[in-house]
Amino acid sequence: MTSLIGAPLFAKEAFAGGSTAQTSVESAPEIYLWRQYILKTGTGPRRVADFLQNAALPALNRLGHKPIGVFEGVSGVTTPTVFTLTPFGSFDEIGTLETRLDADKEFASAGAAYVDAGATAVPYVRQQVELLTAFPKFPRIVVPAATATKAPRLFELRTYESPTERAHRAKVKMFSDMGEIEIFRRAGLTPVFFSRTLAGPKMPSLTYMLVHENMAARDKSWSAFGSDPDWRKLAATPGYTDPEIVSNITVAYLRPAQYSQI
Repeated sequence: MTSLIGAPLFAKEAFAGGSTAQTSVESAPEIYLWRQYILKTGTGPRRVADFLQNAALPALNRLGHKPIGVFEGVSGVTTPTVFTLTPFGSFDEIGTLETRLDADKEFASAGAAYVDAGATAVPYVRQQVELLTAFPKFPRIVVPAATATKAPRLFELRTYESPTERAHRAKVKMFSDMGEIEIFRRAGLTPVFFSRTLAGPKMPSLTYMLVHENMAARDKSWSAFGSDPDWRKLAATPGYTDPEIVSNITVAYLRPAQYSQI
């Protein structure tokens, strides 16, 4: 079994000008590693949770990666499943993560049962990984206020696929430059992150996460959004209507693990 990251996703030479952990600019958009563990039933969920809570999250925090989100599927995803959201300041940090974790003796000790598991004893069916980059105008994860008190929170993960790269850029522009994020906030929709997909099974696409107190609050906010006059005007703008720039929307509902930092 490989470590948390597996082989480096990309050689750093593929990203000319990418900053290192030491030189990254605070305002530079984060890069997100979004990982899905499709779990085996039985002891699989408990074993992965133990690894994440007691080995992976502490080690990632020691390396400067925080906050780490851990989410369990509620609907719209294969179950049982667990997702993790890990922020990085640069592509170099992703490429060197395996080496940095290998040098962490506490990680090796706390995660031994998971890391050293034999081929027939792995707790999951497979892992799926996506590499995302935050929007420049929403460059960092925003931790919900309810996280501090472990109050109820329901996360909504939405992925918008586009038929072409140009259409994808138009959809991103609606959020980042044409006021859609501001309309979200006015309607009571609270974002956690906005991102474009750099590598993953659904491309070209963008992914964002919202947080709600519950499904009733979610429905109320989306209703306010849908009736907002500025949204209606924006959604009808030639060149930016859904039939022109959106080919598919995937929605999943997630709940935070008890030890999630988001």
